Amino acid sequence: ALLQARGQGSCCSVVHVVSCEEEFQQQQLDLLWRILDPGAQTVLQKHLVCGPVKVTNPSLPIGADQYFQLRKRQMYEASLMKYGELAQDEAWTEVIDTLTVAAIRFEMLSTAHRSQITLDLEDSSISTKGTKSGAFVMYNCARLATLFDSYERAVERGTYPPLPPASELNFSCLREEGEWLLLFNYLLPFPEVLQQAAQLPAATKGIRITANTEAVCKFLIQLSMDFSSYYNRVHILGEPFPHLFDQMFARLRLLGAVRDVFHSALATLHLPPLSQI
Repeated sequence: ALLQARGQGSCCSVVHVVSCEEEFQQQQLDLLWRILDPGAQTVLQKHLVCGPVKVTNPSLPIGADQYFQLRKRQMYEASLMKYGELAQDEAWTEVIDTLTVAAIRFEMLSTAHRSQITLDLEDSSISTKGTKSGAFVMYNCARLATLFDSYERAVERGTYPPLPPASELNFSCLREEGEWLLLFNYLLPFPEVLQQAAQLPAATKGIRITANTEAVCKFLIQLSMDFSSYYNRVHILGEPFPHLFDQMFARLRLLGAVRDVFHSALATLHLPPLSQI
């Protein structure tokens, strides 16, 4: 149960997080508490019910540890197919672990908590290419890291000048529709997405409450799709001609903000950003 103080001298809230199979049992516990403890009458109790997790065509019952190991093996094999021997390097062990955790968290958290989750344990269900997977989000986060690493190395070689402060940039150079889409659909609404994900509307009728636990995952998936579409179409680091620098700098500042949003959103899921894939 989650306890949240509501201010000095007022009642507190208790949120019972419970699976749908145990919902009735938890309601009995709620009622028993109210009967046995007179002080419980001042406590606002709510129940956040989580839907079931089903597995398609399971040959044997599978536990959490087995599920993690299965997804890790599948992620390793998918990475091996895409990157070849590079994925066998020791440095990739941590990358594959992070991709596995990301895949599992997005599988579990992209669906509203009250809905059923159906897990497909076949190898084909895990991919480094699928646009709605945690691996796809991590891949695009790594693309941004690679972009800025390439730019910084080019600055050290003297190919490009250092990135000026934002106050000195000409953002009217951003004329691509995809650039304004990133700004208005993701950068500006991001604080509101975080607020929605963190809210628990306790002041509702009935004993049940709902939470937007899927908001951040859905936001990251959509951001990854639109960023990927833009990044595949637009060449950010162009020829080192002075008349092209204004546009390049404006784009780098925009994508720097996109990178910050990726990092902040992933942090809410306790996922570290990857610097390479």
